[in-house]
Amino acid sequence: MTYRKTLGMYIVDGRYDYHFCSQFHVLSLSGKRERFLLSSSDDKNPTQSSADSALPSMKFPLRSILGARPAVIRALGRRYFAAAASTEEYAKRNYANNVSEYNTVVASLTSQRRGYLLRDVYDDMVLDGVQPGRDVFHSLIVGTMKSARLQDAFYFRDEMKAMGLIPDVAVYNFLISMCGKCKNSDQAIQILEEMKRSEVKPNGQTFVCLLNACAATGRLDRVYAIVRDMTAAGAGLNKFCYAGLITAHLNKTPRGDDTASKIIELVEQSKGWSSVDGATYAAENVARGVSEEELYNLPTAEYIHRRGGFLNKKLTVYHVALHACAELKDVQATEVLLEMLQKDKESPDVFILMQTMRCHLQCGDLDRGLAIFEEYMNSGKPNMMELYLTLIEGAMVGYTPKGMQLAQDTLVKMTEKNYFLNPKIGSDLLLVAAGEETGGYTTANYIWDLMQARNMIPTFPAVEAYYKGLKKRDIPEDDARLLLVSRTYDNLLGKFGPRPGVTTNRPPSTAEPEMEQKPSSVTEANQA
Repeated sequence: MTYRKTLGMYIVDGRYDYHFCSQFHVLSLSGKRERFLLSSSDDKNPTQSSADSALPSMKFPLRSILGARPAVIRALGRRYFAAAASTEEYAKRNYANNVSEYNTVVASLTSQRRGYLLRDVYDDMVLDGVQPGRDVFHSLIVGTMKSARLQDAFYFRDEMKAMGLIPDVAVYNFLISMCGKCKNSDQAIQILEEMKRSEVKPNGQTFVCLLNACAATGRLDRVYAIVRDMTAAGAGLNKFCYAGLITAHLNKTPRGDDTASKIIELVEQSKGWSSVDGATYAAENVARGVSEEELYNLPTAEYIHRRGGFLNKKLTVYHVALHACAELKDVQATEVLLEMLQKDKESPDVFILMQTMRCHLQCGDLDRGLAIFEEYMNSGKPNMMELYLTLIEGAMVGYTPKGMQLAQDTLVKMTEKNYFLNPKIGSDLLLVAAGEETGGYTTANYIWDLMQARNMIPTFPAVEAYYKGLKKRDIPEDDARLLLVSRTYDNLLGKFGPRPGVTTNRPPSTAEPEMEQKPSSVTEANQA
């Protein structure tokens, strides 16, 4: 057996084996946490006790070594991790052994929105000689849809075909939905043509997915063509079709002066909506955890599982319309829609209140936005963190002194109610607050302190914006806050900053990064 070293790794008989000293936490599917010390020799030509026997190997994604560089990972091919370990230890390190276990891993990663690991799971499955079935491919494509990874979805579709499994209508619906999420309506049309060539009969849900995919890019011509085809085929328009029509008017470029009036007209027309293949939806998608709102990329998708009066599903058209009016910053249209809702003898749910607050706050009416917030909080209904966040983000629009103070006061109240920021929300708020050019920068500092108190590291864009904002202010170079932010920025720049060949204002630190923003392997992701 011959060894040679390249790129910090050893190639054993043409196969990559990685030898280095490091510790990793590995979580088995049973939930037991194990710590393994993977050690090896640092010699350039390591020896082997038995030349005739191969070392046991362990699969481990290359991202743990090279960081977030998928192009390098794909170029090097499959990952092997050699260690002098027994078969029992190897079994503990391996996260899946059969189709059922791999399906569990895929479902877990999908629920965590970690679709960037699904290709690694599939590669490991093939490496283990496990034959994926139709259910596995469905789960993989659903996972890529939830994470909006279009190329990975097409890869799994091609792999599915290569194994003799013809994609069914559910798979094509997921692909069309993903095209809408990625704002690629041309590809969605091509998928429909592929269905026709493959003699896969589209259902009502297919056309609703296609309608909303075209609406995401503002293609009104295509949207109305789909509506005509559906009407000619005798299919009625349901609430999701009207939601797509509203979205198409919102996303049309350039927007017309009558966009708001068109939206109000569509809401009025939608009151006689019908159902399109409701039974088909329940049979194919509910078991996979895909709601209709998520399938059609509606703004309510991420809130669909909230309870406590957060979302009234009967008001889907109102949800989309009020969200569109908030994007248009049209207070008058918002008030008209609220009056229509009252005439229908319906009460605004939390999502509608959020959009009403957004509209007023983005127009600079802080008093009206705060009044809506306080009215709900004093009504005795369950407190909703989303209302706090809407008020905080909206108050920072324009970076007025009054608005920034309101945002900070609301953050304090939210913390007192035991509502805490998670890494995503904290990073989003920090990114917005860091844009304050003048003032004391107290809101951004407070958000940073809240995240540090819970040992959370913001995303690289948020840290970069916050760091640059601090540097613009008159702060001593040895200030403790500036030093901490600078060190965090250096660490993240080495992982998520510009790649070699791209000039930067600040060179990355040569020190080894100490912080990780997302798990670099499937086994680490399972620890959640």
